[in-house]
Amino acid sequence: MSPEKIPQLICPAGSLPALKAAVDNGADAVYLGYKNDTNARNFAGLNFDDKAMREGMRYAQSRGRHVLLAINTFAQPGREADWQRAVDGAADLGVDAAILADVGLLDYAARRHPDLRLHLSVQGSATSYEAVNFAQREFGVRRAVLPRVLTLAQVENVIRNTTVEIEVFGFGSLCVMNEGRCWLSSYATGESPNTVGACSPAKYVKWEKSPGQMTTRLNGILIDRFDDNEAAGYPTLCKGRFEVNRETYYALEEPTSLNVLEILPEIARIGVAAIKVEGRQRSPAYVAQVTKNMRSALDALARDGEQYRISPAWQSALSKVAEGSQATLGAYNRPWR
Repeated sequence: MSPEKIPQLICPAGSLPALKAAVDNGADAVYLGYKNDTNARNFAGLNFDDKAMREGMRYAQSRGRHVLLAINTFAQPGREADWQRAVDGAADLGVDAAILADVGLLDYAARRHPDLRLHLSVQGSATSYEAVNFAQREFGVRRAVLPRVLTLAQVENVIRNTTVEIEVFGFGSLCVMNEGRCWLSSYATGESPNTVGACSPAKYVKWEKSPGQMTTRLNGILIDRFDDNEAAGYPTLCKGRFEVNRETYYALEEPTSLNVLEILPEIARIGVAAIKVEGRQRSPAYVAQVTKNMRSALDALARDGEQYRISPAWQSALSKVAEGSQATLGAYNRPWR
């Protein structure tokens, strides 16, 4: 398969060390956010102030890599100027693209900074080519990141009916929601990734240790109980275990990671422009591991074409950083429609 048909590899940078890990291990582009609630991974200790962002941009761009700035939460009433300043900052910094979700902010960016390349965030929740084409027509959007709820056939249908570049997720945590509509977190805490930039914000999380087990709660709601020999996951509402008809199990979503190595040839064949790795809240070691192995797989696809085969070493390495040590093709290969 010719290299020009191989999707770009877009990797997460929740910190400067993570950015460098992505660049050093073969990312074509990194995506990052400000250290505030304009960014949908607004966790304490993560993200970039102006100094770190400029250093990160120098590091990436001097090595021929792109920097994408996510301003992908929704402007809150009375504070629209905070999000507008973030867009102004993106233009002043000279980022390669700004990733936006809010329609009002897209309009602002298109009018105020016509030379700023715009990408439609997954938080924009565009699941059809009509939505993607609307964003192109009204705001000049050049790329759209599709939510992780579409089958591969549905992704192909979007690509066939738009000239906008399409980016899809290829590795990392999944979300039970249609991104951009994070109702569970809003219900449990009054806050969500769309508003404050964090799902299950840490201030609502409580760990309670008792003999033989750990209990986790989110804003007082019991999310899960773990025996001493079980790994305790971060208590997000969708990934807790619930009692349903006298059975206790992960009723909404199991802790598992998307991994598309198996279907990389199909993803390339249908014309996907870029594959995104989830995980700005994860460590630099995670970023390095995932980037290195996804890069190896994409390079093998470019080199081997129809002879492409998955290396057991890639799968082994990725399984070590997968959520719950499990992998899935998610909605790409779901048996229902």
